[in-house]
Amino acid sequence: MPRKTHKPHKGLQKRVKLTSSGKVKRHRAGKSHRMSRRSWTATRVRRGRRAEICPACDAKVIKALLGVG
Repeated sequence: MPRKTHKPHKGLQKRVKLTSSGKVKRHRAGKSHRMSRRSWTATRVRRGRRAEICPACDAKVIKALLGVG
């Protein structure tokens, strides 16, 4: 009997990227608009713009949803 393959989660595919070493890169939530109402320093705003590497515990679940080993 052939092994079942899982379809990749299309919504997640658009939100994360895999690095060449297999780590998962993503952006933090809540940093896209309405930033002027929040009392953050410019440094913290810039910190929210750059991507971050997911922790290993989250990466395992994300890779399973993407259909990657």
